[in-house]
Amino acid sequence: MIGIVDYNAGNIKSVERALDFLGASYVRSKNPQELKGASKIIFPGDGDAAYAMEQLRELKLDVFLREAANGGIPILGICIGAQIIFDFSEEGNTNCLGLIPGAIRHFSNLWHEQIANDACKKNSALKIPHMGWNNVRYENGACAILDGIPENSDFYFVHSYVIQPKEKSVVKGFAEYGAKVPAVIQSENIFACQFHPEKSGEAGLKILRNFLDMKNN
Repeated sequence: MIGIVDYNAGNIKSVERALDFLGASYVRSKNPQELKGASKIIFPGDGDAAYAMEQLRELKLDVFLREAANGGIPILGICIGAQIIFDFSEEGNTNCLGLIPGAIRHFSNLWHEQIANDACKKNSALKIPHMGWNNVRYENGACAILDGIPENSDFYFVHSYVIQPKEKSVVKGFAEYGAKVPAVIQSENIFACQFHPEKSGEAGLKILRNFLDMKNN
């Protein structure tokens, strides 16, 4: 049984539709006790990091997610769920779950700090949020949720903030949008997609299928 973490952060219906299409059994809940029997956890979400963390704390889902991660349960974070698994987000100066070391930076801050001035001028033509289809390239070895998906496949992105992990080796796939954008993360049993696999056609459904079919350690 798959557990879907419901913390009032949106984007859950589209995940449910994708799982229905794949024939998966799942439970969606705000109650940690109802999710504890799940063999895998999907942690979706849209919106604001500060609001998301506030909701997780109120529902005690922050404690649940940390315990699940420490217990070796496979977790798949999607969009805001891919960001707040890290330590800190510039969005609302928010302390996050801390499942993986790293921070979440706004595109504009990242561009101005990491890119030469002439490139920054080119980036002024890029819109924030990064919205739409973008291809993803692979690095740092194999990743189970990418099995059978050709490199440079396109996925659907909507985000203004960028994952910046402390250990670069956890980045398994990246896009380019004025800078290198970590798009697929794996750190042991924790996986994350900055894009929306449930809105990314066949390649996105394959990511979800790979996650569903993954054997727990």
